[in-house]
Amino acid sequence: MSTIEQDQELLKGLAGDDKKSIETIYRQNYSMIQSFVINNNGSADDARDIFQEAMVVLFEKSRLSAFVLSCQLKTYIYSICRRLWLKRLQQLTRFSTQVDSLEETVPVEEEIEEHEKVNNDFILMEHAMSKIGEPCKSLLDAYYMQKKNMQEIAGEFGYTNADNAKTQKYKCLVRLKKLFFAQYKNA
Repeated sequence: MSTIEQDQELLKGLAGDDKKSIETIYRQNYSMIQSFVINNNGSADDARDIFQEAMVVLFEKSRLSAFVLSCQLKTYIYSICRRLWLKRLQQLTRFSTQVDSLEETVPVEEEIEEHEKVNNDFILMEHAMSKIGEPCKSLLDAYYMQKKNMQEIAGEFGYTNADNAKTQKYKCLVRLKKLFFAQYKNA
């Protein structure tokens, strides 16, 4: 399932009060927002408040039939939280009473560019993973996503021992890197 499809499913779940979807949105996005708030004169409590406000906004938007997500969900959440945090900073006048522009004080454009670059890299990796083929795709998924150890993988994939599974994982990684960097050069 692509990132866009996953995001759409999460939004449907959020609109339907699905606990699992809400937890997934928190798990995938909260640490990014906490880092942003703390790096811009906030606290962990501020980050929790901002993220909760953003979740309320997202919940309300997800229930509107006219709402169409035109970017990745994490980018949308980041932009909501960024605006909410800048507004809160203005209200608290943390920097001084005469701040000309909080946009200059909080360098978010660079963060957004970096965030978008990382998102693009993840998309390229998704494409590379879809092209790598079996059993490499399943083997790498078992090791990196399902956190299985080499002994479990050897049994599951029919390798004679964990060392053979480890060798195959290495070969799969080499193939994945070649696919990824070939796409990266073209992008």
